[in-house]
Amino acid sequence: MKFTLPILLLASLLAGCARGPGGLAEGAPESLTLRGSYQATRPPVPQIADNLLSLFNNAQLRSTVQRALTHNPDVRLSLARLEEAGFNTRRAKIARFPSLTGTASTSRSDSALRPEATLFEASLDAGWEIDVWGRIRAGVTASTADQAAAAADYDAARQSIAAQTMQGWFDLAAAQDFLALSQRRLASFEQTERSVSRRRDEGRASLADLELTRSDTSSARADLELRRDQRDQAARTMQALTGSYPSADYKTRGGWPSLRRTVRAGIPSDLLRQRPDVDAAYQRIRADDARVQVAHAALFPSFALTASGGQSSSALTELARRGFSSWSLLGSLSQPLFDAGARRADLGAAGKRAEQSYQQYRTTVLNALREVETALGSERYLRTEETARLQAFSAARRAEERTRRDFEAGITELLNLLTAQRQVFATEERTITLRAARLKNRVALALALGKGL
Repeated sequence: MKFTLPILLLASLLAGCARGPGGLAEGAPESLTLRGSYQATRPPVPQIADNLLSLFNNAQLRSTVQRALTHNPDVRLSLARLEEAGFNTRRAKIARFPSLTGTASTSRSDSALRPEATLFEASLDAGWEIDVWGRIRAGVTASTADQAAAAADYDAARQSIAAQTMQGWFDLAAAQDFLALSQRRLASFEQTERSVSRRRDEGRASLADLELTRSDTSSARADLELRRDQRDQAARTMQALTGSYPSADYKTRGGWPSLRRTVRAGIPSDLLRQRPDVDAAYQRIRADDARVQVAHAALFPSFALTASGGQSSSALTELARRGFSSWSLLGSLSQPLFDAGARRADLGAAGKRAEQSYQQYRTTVLNALREVETALGSERYLRTEETARLQAFSAARRAEERTRRDFEAGITELLNLLTAQRQVFATEERTITLRAARLKNRVALALALGKGL
């Protein structure tokens, strides 16, 4: 006991002498120069949505997203990692408390000098490391930050799966429209082929004209099979996202959702609070900063208290009736004298890992800003392009109707009719592509802004 008190006094005096290396987490958010507003602009919309799920008023789409959030394997994997991080934090906190171990044993001996005897023994051993340099506290801080990063990763995974499901739904809706368009295209070219065949029978069209129409009909038939395959692939992707067997049975219902709702962009500094991946990157800086403190504290001596007490008896019942017949209390100080620089190397490596996390944080923030600016810019460009494409589609339809009437009247060539048909279907394909692109970009914008679910 007389040695224990000096060790405790020495530990308390030295605790204020060890100063760990400076952390990177504290100044990370201020290290980036952010604008007061986003450079890209977007046209005004009449309604503002608060999150991803409220962007579109389609019951099937919402229920599909909810099913994906419940059953998608990636979401469940992220949840398992979060729960693992919780156990790791609990394990790190346990190191702050004393440990207590109980031991019981029995032995039987016999010799020529001593009669046969049975001995029962019981003991309790307690140990406690005095966290003079904050090594254990820093370890708890690191584990807590790891858990916070895992929680942010879980939020990011949920948002990502929700966005992927919504965009996959739009891809499937587009694939269904492409399939319907291919069926109408085939029917239109078959009608033209029948008309040319009749005119040839009447001597008003050549065999070359008929072969030209047959070529377009066969191409339309091949495109129809391609569109069927693409529709089935999009349906399988949707089923896999929801954790279901990837069959091709799923179909979208309710038509294209309205684009009247969007999300408020806010200012760039909002991303540091709203994006879960940015938060996860910041928490990893905190964790690695704390591990630098752990490696720094390992340079100094460790202090520990141990105590033990025991009892032995030839009768088992006596162990419970009598107190400990022996006990000890020990204070110890441990310091490696030579390790060839291993602990210094550990400290240097921990510092570089913290620096990597710091640079990864900067990269994550810059990528987030890029994603927002890109989505905001695409909002304007896609809207303008869709307006022009719809105008082109209306003009192409009117031209095709006039050309068909002129062809039936014999005042225009077959090639003009075929060109008009190809133009109207090609333009309609692009309008479908643009509608899907606008909806998917709206989802990408909400995801980039970290609007959540």
